[in-house]
Amino acid sequence: MTEATGTPGTEPIRVLVVDDQELFRRGLTMLLAQDADIEVVGEAADGITGTDLAESLAPDVVLLDVRMPRRSGVDACRAIKEAVPSAKIIMLTVSDEEGDLYETVKNGASGYLLKDSSIEEVAQAIRVVNEGQSLISPSMAIKLIDEFKQMSKPDKQQNTALKLTERELEVLRLVARGLNNREVAKELFISENTVKNHVRNILEKLQLHSRMEAVMYAMKEKLLDLP
Repeated sequence: MTEATGTPGTEPIRVLVVDDQELFRRGLTMLLAQDADIEVVGEAADGITGTDLAESLAPDVVLLDVRMPRRSGVDACRAIKEAVPSAKIIMLTVSDEEGDLYETVKNGASGYLLKDSSIEEVAQAIRVVNEGQSLISPSMAIKLIDEFKQMSKPDKQQNTALKLTERELEVLRLVARGLNNREVAKELFISENTVKNHVRNILEKLQLHSRMEAVMYAMKEKLLDLP
């Protein structure tokens, strides 16, 4: 089991688990309970109940299954972000072929996790998105890029994007390659707080809501020199 990384005296990360597979949901809940810095505050077996619980519990992080009865993960993601904007959402899926990746990210998801991930990977993903960062597997990142290549771009405007400074573009390029704030800071020889400020400025200039949305926008507008 992973060791808690939070500092002594800090509140645990409050997590809501929403998945229609009871064995998976209960097993995940039991395993996460062993991490001192994570507290599972609720469980739900469908998207509607999950949305209601999210609104009443206001969790820090929601683990949300993509395929569920009554309300899909895509619709639940949108509804939860509207009800609890502060909640970070990690989508859970059985396959990296998931076709709803773009829609869930567009609707506010901070991460995409395969269900065969280890409990250590799940716990670390919870910590990462709780800090305001994004998490997506390399295979899914490739699929995102492929999807953007197929998207039409009528009346494309880059006026906002052109306002990004060269340093902000450097930060965006590194974020797009999966580096976290600390790694970006090390790469550019700047402080982690400076990286956070750059990311905040990027989001404001592009009028976006998350790091992942910024990377997606940059890929779509061909602002990044990615392979």
